[in-house]
Amino acid sequence: MSADMANRAGASGERNTPDTPGTADAEGLPRRRFLPPLLRDVTFRRYWTGATVSMVGDQVTSIAVPLTAVLALHSGAAAMGFLTALQWLPSLLFGMHAGAWADRRGRRRQLMIACDLGRFVLLGTVPVCWALGVLTLGQLLAVVFAAGTLSILFDVANATLFVSIVRREQYVDGQSLLYGSRAMSFLLGPSLGGLLAQLLTAPFALVADALSFLGSAFFLRRIDPSEPPADTGTGGVTQGLRFIVRSPIVRASLIGVAVVNFFNLMFFALVTLYAVRVLHVSAGLLGLILGCGATGGLLGAWLTKAIAARIGVGMAYVAGCFGFTAPLALVPLAPVPAGHGTDWAVVGLLFGAEFLSGFGVMVLDISIGSIFAAVIPDAVRSRVTGAFTAINYGTRPAGALLGGLLGAALGLHTALWIAVIGGVAGAALLVPSPLPRFRMPEGFAAAAQ
Repeated sequence: MSADMANRAGASGERNTPDTPGTADAEGLPRRRFLPPLLRDVTFRRYWTGATVSMVGDQVTSIAVPLTAVLALHSGAAAMGFLTALQWLPSLLFGMHAGAWADRRGRRRQLMIACDLGRFVLLGTVPVCWALGVLTLGQLLAVVFAAGTLSILFDVANATLFVSIVRREQYVDGQSLLYGSRAMSFLLGPSLGGLLAQLLTAPFALVADALSFLGSAFFLRRIDPSEPPADTGTGGVTQGLRFIVRSPIVRASLIGVAVVNFFNLMFFALVTLYAVRVLHVSAGLLGLILGCGATGGLLGAWLTKAIAARIGVGMAYVAGCFGFTAPLALVPLAPVPAGHGTDWAVVGLLFGAEFLSGFGVMVLDISIGSIFAAVIPDAVRSRVTGAFTAINYGTRPAGALLGGLLGAALGLHTALWIAVIGGVAGAALLVPSPLPRFRMPEGFAAAAQ
């Protein structure tokens, strides 16, 4: 449920004009030579700051919502599957239509602000109803579904806003900064969410994410990038899907990552329940493990540019898919403690799974974000993003539901192993595709150097 933003240099509409080192910018901040060039730009810095605030809030919610279901509402495996599925079901139902609407409407920044405000209201109802003693699982499911719908609209608009701000030769740099923030949110958010859930109860931890949407809206209001005009052509809702079918790179990525995400959501629908109920990990400790393990994501965000320059951005993406899926095997490998005390072998394996998987997901996300920014035309970018999201994220509800059913029928441990093996198989589908040989096109090469 998070997002990002970017740049216009004053009234000229010129994109991504870095500040001159050694002077003061429009906000009165001194220039710092050690800052990445994009962060010296006022508009990108505001965009990036809003994105960072929102991402931290999202990661609080990533642990606070399942903990609310498990600890406050006493949900079981099947209910956890439904909860996870409803978060992603809007992608399947509305992804293509959202992309087409955003391309035709234009004014994407205003749409993103409206989505932020809507999500602020939705998330805010959970702690309020919990305080009043009227929170139900049905309400939590409805909030997750509605917030997921607004997130789809936000994301398809944001894909076009990003390329309105960042020059093409800086796409990898821009993606690295944004995903660096995402990695930082993985470090701070779960730890904060687990701590808030421990101290205040899980529903009140959601206040942090609700407020983060206000922060995102505030910074989006403070930028005014020159966006591509609204599309007035005759292309329909399925134009994005037709582009994917014709593009070997985008098509191969979609097939592989859809399978990865199907099994990944099987895994994540059950892992909180497994950690709390089977491995006897407390909410606070679980948040701390996830937060500390997220340093792997920070390392991945820092090294992805060098990795892409060394082996090619396509090969980096494929390697990242394996790095994301295979380490999750450490969770079902963790020994079940004999008692209810802290088992440090369990803590170490959970940390290793989060650290290594976090490294892999940063490599794959930054790489594919840069590839898509290069190969997808601006005129259909929101529609392609919507169609890609509809299929990619659309597999997630089915995976989450199947995970809940398998967890209830076969046991959590067996279901987690099925999810891990299936995720690695999805990554393997990318090996014979054109992606391992893909290099950034001429004019983009500087980004990976």
